[in-house]
Amino acid sequence: MMDWTDRHCRFFHRLITRHARLYTEMVSTGALVHGDVARHLDYSAEEHPLALQLGGNDTQELAHCARLAQAWGYDEINLNCGCPSDRVQRGAFGACLMAEPQRVAEGVKAMRDACTLPVTVKHRIGIDRIERYDFVRDFVGTVAEGGCEVFIVHARNAWLDGLSPKDNREIPPLRYGIVHRLKRDFPALSIVINGGIAGDAAIREQLQQVDGVMVGREAYHHPWSMSQWDAGFLGDATAVPQRGQIEAAMLRYMEGLHAQGQPWTHAARHMLGLWNGTPGARRWRQVWSNHRLKDQSPAQVARLADAARCRDLRDPVPLDA
Repeated sequence: MMDWTDRHCRFFHRLITRHARLYTEMVSTGALVHGDVARHLDYSAEEHPLALQLGGNDTQELAHCARLAQAWGYDEINLNCGCPSDRVQRGAFGACLMAEPQRVAEGVKAMRDACTLPVTVKHRIGIDRIERYDFVRDFVGTVAEGGCEVFIVHARNAWLDGLSPKDNREIPPLRYGIVHRLKRDFPALSIVINGGIAGDAAIREQLQQVDGVMVGREAYHHPWSMSQWDAGFLGDATAVPQRGQIEAAMLRYMEGLHAQGQPWTHAARHMLGLWNGTPGARRWRQVWSNHRLKDQSPAQVARLADAARCRDLRDPVPLDA
């Protein structure tokens, strides 16, 4: 979810679900050791519970970043062992770490020793054409010895050669049964499943086999799909705000950015799916994504967007308003 689940996206998602755990984009340890820490770690208080996802392989750097995560008030540290991108591979972390389970275990132990936060691992069920169950079973068993108790498992292999990150989310087949088997073999661990799961019925079905479900792109593109999670899965039947109320809250948030001289469009792009499936959604989305309106205030654009959503769908959206 690089370039997707930034702090603006997470603020928006938190308006829809109060309790689902949110994850940052993957942040490399190098970016925190040598770069602008505040730019990578700052967030809004409303985002909790919030996990910092790290990418790295050096135990000392991981320990340093774990201390930073605790100092900044994160609720969890998640080590990414599933990203297949070429850039991540060149850094020798992400999915290629599945070939080095002992190194991952040492990294987990170093982070646990450096802070009191839970340390979790996100990984695939295999790499390249390795489809043997014992490969992922042994990975989980070894990393668990380092102190990891929660494994978030994307139920596809990561093909490290010949596929783009996008293709790696679509071409290797989903094999949910492997993840279910991990839960049976490691009943004391928390096993969370990820990959291609859409809709409350599918989530409920998976929860019969595993401890949790991670939803990524489906939640991003169809954010209202999260609206019943608190009541359906997380024990909070409090009424969810209506979509119009959520839009109004985002408008206030973007007005705040605008007043600070920050581009409000960086936040607006994340809410484009809010009205999906309702009349006028396409026209509303066109207004908010119209780059020719970026110099206007969010309030001005909101008035245009709301008018467009209510107008007859056959009328053109005023691109030069």
